[in-house]
Amino acid sequence: MEILKEQYQKEIVPAMMKKFNYKSIMEVPKLEKIVINIGLGDIKDNPKSLENAINDLTIITGQKPIITKAKKAIAAFKIRENVNMGCKVTLRSGKMYDFAYKLFNTALPRVRDFRGVSSNSFDGRGNYSMGIKEQLIFPEIEYDKIDKIRGMDIIFVTTAKNDEEAKELLSLLGMPFQG
Repeated sequence: MEILKEQYQKEIVPAMMKKFNYKSIMEVPKLEKIVINIGLGDIKDNPKSLENAINDLTIITGQKPIITKAKKAIAAFKIRENVNMGCKVTLRSGKMYDFAYKLFNTALPRVRDFRGVSSNSFDGRGNYSMGIKEQLIFPEIEYDKIDKIRGMDIIFVTTAKNDEEAKELLSLLGMPFQG
């Protein structure tokens, strides 16, 4: 399923070189990695929720997540230092393009009342982050087998120098931006 990778080399590179007047193919921005993060606020009430989140993330990405821990203690939230707080996966190369293709063409169209993703979520350095409210939009997740609806953060890290280049790259890859 290397569809996006082939499309990147055949269509996206020439289009980006023409639009931004790059002199070398190496100047064209590319997708470096995709980081998917699930933060768990209910972990102190339900310790099994971390295991279920790890299973969901493994099924969605095809890669085993790492457990993220609290960096410092926050008494107001009843969090101690080094307590498990969630899990994350970093996807690169083949799995990254497979996940992006699946997200753009299968998962996002399944979101109720979907009109495109916001184009305001760039960080100024060419990276894009978005949130998903439920893991059910992915076709691999079976509705009967989940214990709780969980959201996740998805961060697209690119080699683009600014937001305009990154937006053009992501839209050419197939990200459905609003109007």
